[in-house]
Amino acid sequence: MSDTLRRADGARVLADLNALRSFGTYKTGVHRPTFSEAHRQSLDWLAARHPDAQLTAEIDGIGNVLGTSTKPGPKLLAGSHLESQNYAGWLDGPLGVVYALEAARVLNPDPSIAGAVEVASWCDEEGHFGAFLGSRSYVGDVSEADIDAARDRSSPRTMREALAEMGLAGRPRLQAERGRHIGYLEAHIEQGDTLEQSDLKVGVVTSIVGIWQYRIIFTGEQNHAGTTRMAVRKDAGLALAKFCLAIDARFPAACGPRTVWTTGRITLDPGAPSIIPGQAEMLFQIRDDDPAVIDRLEELLRELASQASAAGPCQVAVERIRTGAPAMMDGAFQDAIEAASSALAGGRSLRMPSGAGHDAQVLATIMPAGMLFVPSIGGISHHWTENTSDADIVTGADVFVDTCRRLLAGAAR
Repeated sequence: MSDTLRRADGARVLADLNALRSFGTYKTGVHRPTFSEAHRQSLDWLAARHPDAQLTAEIDGIGNVLGTSTKPGPKLLAGSHLESQNYAGWLDGPLGVVYALEAARVLNPDPSIAGAVEVASWCDEEGHFGAFLGSRSYVGDVSEADIDAARDRSSPRTMREALAEMGLAGRPRLQAERGRHIGYLEAHIEQGDTLEQSDLKVGVVTSIVGIWQYRIIFTGEQNHAGTTRMAVRKDAGLALAKFCLAIDARFPAACGPRTVWTTGRITLDPGAPSIIPGQAEMLFQIRDDDPAVIDRLEELLRELASQASAAGPCQVAVERIRTGAPAMMDGAFQDAIEAASSALAGGRSLRMPSGAGHDAQVLATIMPAGMLFVPSIGGISHHWTENTSDADIVTGADVFVDTCRRLLAGAAR
């Protein structure tokens, strides 16, 4: 084993990221939803590059790509995802996959390095059919019934239909071999502006927020918009608007220092200009890394719904539709990232929580996990203008490769 620094081939990393950018190009970003043709092309592209890293690639029955090594010694799992949000950025996901591939290409052929990096591309991190379906399947948290029930959020297509169209129907879903890996490492763009504003190069992730999602339904009375007096209306849309204002008025006193909440979608039924909505629905999300804060806010949300129902004229019901436990990142992984940053990024790093969800929080349920961030220009993500400078991408790749080296060396001692 060697303690010599290992660097990434920066030109190769950038070329790979730009090659992936060609699958589903949209303006300066990509449109590569889960199980689209562009997504299929990206999976095939990745699998074809595994031999260069002395890995054998397999695309499993849920669309994960797993690259495994027969090299003796400890194994470190690394990766991210290749699908995108709709009409979104080119780095959200692929950056972590390419960094993992690059670490495997640099370290696996090196006989002085004990052990190997194994590469994963997790399917549907972006939630087109569910929440973290690929990584959750790998840790044994997705049943066949879950797959039967999954539907594309943007079309009537079922997940079973999509898997068949991808040629994946009937393939086994790979699951983690407990004890095989010393842990899981993931890289990602920050998706915020903390690093950029502080002129830093690497974020050492300390924790990943939990995400709780709710469907809130308002039931009123559908009626004619021109003939129904204002005093007797039961306008579900108006009730929804007032509820949003009540949340913003009451949540600040109960939240934590980094809590965020978002109303991401509003639907009015029947949704016509001449009809008073008889029903309205909002999808609402809360994020924090402290479960006690989430519990407190959920209790407040239900209290607000009870108060609104009692006051009338509409009834309000709160349904929790998604939970995601927060995850702490492993201390030894944080130390390794920070040490690599000191050696290769001038020590310009910061320990920070992640306000976005990532596959690392799923893998953290069965093995030590860590994450590193690189700066996002303007803090923009989930938009086609998302970007990171080439120099920051290459610096991040250097830090990632050396972090992998340090973790493997530590495990081999």
